[in-house]
Amino acid sequence: METITLTMIKPDAVAAGNAGAILGKIAEAGFKIKALKMTQLTISDAQRFYEVHKGKPFYESLVEFMTSGPIVAAVLEKGNAVADFRTFIGATNPADAAEGTIRKLYATSVTQNAIHGSDSDENAQIEASFHFAQREMF
Repeated sequence: METITLTMIKPDAVAAGNAGAILGKIAEAGFKIKALKMTQLTISDAQRFYEVHKGKPFYESLVEFMTSGPIVAAVLEKGNAVADFRTFIGATNPADAAEGTIRKLYATSVTQNAIHGSDSDENAQIEASFHFAQREMF
């Protein structure tokens, strides 16, 4: 059964010019791009998107980082999309990420870790709807 996940190529990877290479690797890994856009989150957007982390020590710096430049958001489809994508992008800390994963290749730190992937099927639906109207997903 095909499921979806939401990804965001984060400001660090976009600024470094890695968005195209990352999208290419995503497609090569068998994920179908259902929606795609480049945008910049406002502070309000980032606060809403990361509301689940409000009150945690990293929340404010995460909001600041995610609003520091443009991102590329995409809805991806594949069987077992959430789990497969999280394996594909690697551990949050690039030092712990497996060889060949997106974070091993493009992340520079735990904070600037190049890419986001939904953590559950439920959150994938919520996150996809946050970034895209239904008419924008194909």
